[in-house]
Amino acid sequence: MRASLFFLSSVLTLTLFSAGCAGPEQKFGRGVNNLFEIVRIGDLRRTVEQTAMTDGPDTAYTGGFVKGFNRSITRTFVGLYEVVTFPIPSYDPVLTRYLTPNSVYPDSYQPNLIADQVFAPDTSLGFAGGDVAPMIPGSRFRIFDN
Repeated sequence: MRASLFFLSSVLTLTLFSAGCAGPEQKFGRGVNNLFEIVRIGDLRRTVEQTAMTDGPDTAYTGGFVKGFNRSITRTFVGLYEVVTFPIPSYDPVLTRYLTPNSVYPDSYQPNLIADQVFAPDTSLGFAGGDVAPMIPGSRFRIFDN
């Protein structure tokens, strides 16, 4: 038992040191990002919005929802796979025919800077530009939209 644990740990260590840093780091980051898709529901919102634009609102709330839910679940499991296998080569994204490698947002929403005093150009006004609550789904209010 101890010999097999030693062998497994030495293989993992050798894999980590021989692979370099950029590949495993990108795979792990992409995996964590995709793993939390079920919380963020970006694919679901995007698919519902795109289906509403192409096929109409009746189809968006039924077929678009189901398709978006399937994509969110798929992205979550792909993220779990990439987190578990990040030290093992190949570091290319998986399922690229079905999912884009990076996170997606609905076409009507692109994240912006958070409205905070750190990014405020003029604090004498009391507020500045930026997203008010980008972490809340459906919140797209911006103070200033340039």
